[in-house]
Amino acid sequence: MEPVEQSNDVALDIIITNVVSVFRTRCHLNLRTIGLEGNNVIYKPEVGKVLMKLRKPRITASIWSSGKIICTGATSEDEAKLGARRLARCLQKIGFKVRFSDFKVVNVLAVCSLPFQIRLIEFTKNNRPIASYEPEIHPAASYRIKNLRATVQVFSTGSITVTGPNVQNVAMAVEQIYPLLLECQKTLV
Repeated sequence: MEPVEQSNDVALDIIITNVVSVFRTRCHLNLRTIGLEGNNVIYKPEVGKVLMKLRKPRITASIWSSGKIICTGATSEDEAKLGARRLARCLQKIGFKVRFSDFKVVNVLAVCSLPFQIRLIEFTKNNRPIASYEPEIHPAASYRIKNLRATVQVFSTGSITVTGPNVQNVAMAVEQIYPLLLECQKTLV
């Protein structure tokens, strides 16, 4: 993903670490058959699903007999779609009448390192009630952006993790929170 340009010309590298997507096969899947005939599979009958791993793109899929499949581990939306399609093809080769449908990206996780450290207590006070910080429970301050459906975890080191429904919302969340974090940067002595 390209760096986000800020008003004072600071380029931040937003690194997408996980894209979660779902799709449907529109047919019933026999998990035992997938467990016996599929490649790189782990059959988990106690929870009623099969895990299938692909090497390229590197994704892991949870497959249910209803035909619902959740894919995790992709590093872009395009890679998630390619992986999901490749997975559907694997199921077709086993003998199921799979029709790839209802594909959507449901969650994107990204990390970003800011070039400065942050005073979390000051950041939280300035941005209540949107921001919350409970150091006894978690070392990061949490900042929820409702309209983007994104959550930003801010660490005192200047490292942030962002979760949102898609790559665009994640990038917009970083743009929105950057000026607030800049106000609370630690001055290095």
